[in-house]
Amino acid sequence: MAVVSAQELAVDPVAAARRLLGATLSSGPVALRIVEVEAYGSDRTGPWPDPAAHSWPGPTPRNAVMFGPSGRLYVYRSYGIHLCVNVTAGFDGVATAVLVRAGEVVAGVDLARERRPAARVDADLARGPGNVGSALGISLSDYGTELFDPFAEVRLELGPPLPRAEISAGPRVGVRLAAEVPWRFWLPDSPAVSAYRRSPRAPSIDQPLG
Repeated sequence: MAVVSAQELAVDPVAAARRLLGATLSSGPVALRIVEVEAYGSDRTGPWPDPAAHSWPGPTPRNAVMFGPSGRLYVYRSYGIHLCVNVTAGFDGVATAVLVRAGEVVAGVDLARERRPAARVDADLARGPGNVGSALGISLSDYGTELFDPFAEVRLELGPPLPRAEISAGPRVGVRLAAEVPWRFWLPDSPAVSAYRRSPRAPSIDQPLG
């Protein structure tokens, strides 16, 4: 079952991102339902060249897991503060990852509140990628975790695929390059979805990926 589930993410970035919506991501006693994601593609030599992706320069010690099999955890520190949670997708040797931007905490709410005391309401607990990492208690030591391993501390469980009509799409948040690419996907009925903020560093007109 684990292998089959991981193989469901061995697809292009957009398909993987859509597939992750509605999935359950858990770390210890805290679990959340994924309601917002962003897809990121490959380096310039891959099938989905994406200058906004960490993979763009090619393999490095930081992004190495992006070039591995699908269904692994890619964790990185953003602005020296927040830990962001990503799920690798695509094929072994080809970089692709999906950033988990927001989720609804469905288990371990009390612990998530302790970790996120600034959250005014429960919908704020895992709204925004840094808050996802905080609510789940993710650490850099979780980098590379096989998310479909039933014995892993951090685990992913895919739900049934959602109809496309239930998913909204738009440009990614906060990226300077490829800012117009509509690779952010979310469930519009969820109160946990974050607000769109275009990077002030992004040019006014941008060319889509192709």
